[in-house]
Amino acid sequence: MEEDIQITILAENTAFKTGLKTEHGLSFWIEYCNKKMLFDTGQSNLILHNARTLGIDIAQTDAITLSHGHYDHTGGLSSVLNIASKAKIYLHPTAIEPKFSRKASKAKYIGMSDSTKKSIQGRQVIWTAIPAKIFPGMSVTGQVPRMNDYEDVGGVFFVDENCQKPDELLDDQTLFIKSSKGLVVVFGCAHAGVVNTLDYISKLTDEKNIYAVIGGMHLINASPRRIDNTIETFKKYDIQKYIPLHCTGQKAIDAMKNTFGDKCLYFGAGGQISF
Repeated sequence: MEEDIQITILAENTAFKTGLKTEHGLSFWIEYCNKKMLFDTGQSNLILHNARTLGIDIAQTDAITLSHGHYDHTGGLSSVLNIASKAKIYLHPTAIEPKFSRKASKAKYIGMSDSTKKSIQGRQVIWTAIPAKIFPGMSVTGQVPRMNDYEDVGGVFFVDENCQKPDELLDDQTLFIKSSKGLVVVFGCAHAGVVNTLDYISKLTDEKNIYAVIGGMHLINASPRRIDNTIETFKKYDIQKYIPLHCTGQKAIDAMKNTFGDKCLYFGAGGQISF
């Protein structure tokens, strides 16, 4: 039987407990098989304050996995690495490339900062273009194949400041963990699409049932068709726990709550979930 999993939300748009700071970002502290890891590091060093408040020792971090290269998931990395000296870093090769978003006619840089990129130099980095095992029973997808015609990256993203070349966000990757109840899937933003990602994890693991999904699902701008197809995919995998966060969007959260009732849970920074 697999070991229990404990996931603590270190950074999120909202707070679940008093005394914690919030920001537009996401970070998880995950304890599994006597190992400790960070999945994403939020937008800033805010996670250090929240970790101290929650009694979490960041120095014990064995591994850090980055879901993709956007600032709100990587901004705290350099601060963490000043403390977590033994941590290995798992990220897709394109996560460190320039990334921009466009609103109206203005371009905004949303990729890793120069200081973040510099902080990983000389560190033990595992590049995850393909699936990679982090610990026994815990893996990351690497690049997720885009197989359907209704899931896009969820926004107007580019790799150049002139906003001429779209960013396909090939660096988007998702964590999946074996538990005694089934797979637990942890999204950063699911820019590759929730359906694409779950189907890929099912293919990789030969698992037809998934116990829980948690994280950002980037359905905030999703069409009704995409939300409906996502809900149907959740049913297909007989998922028992839903914890939508960060960029999921209220329309999609409401759809999950209306469909799955008490199986859909609300959390923010400080929330702890055990499997």
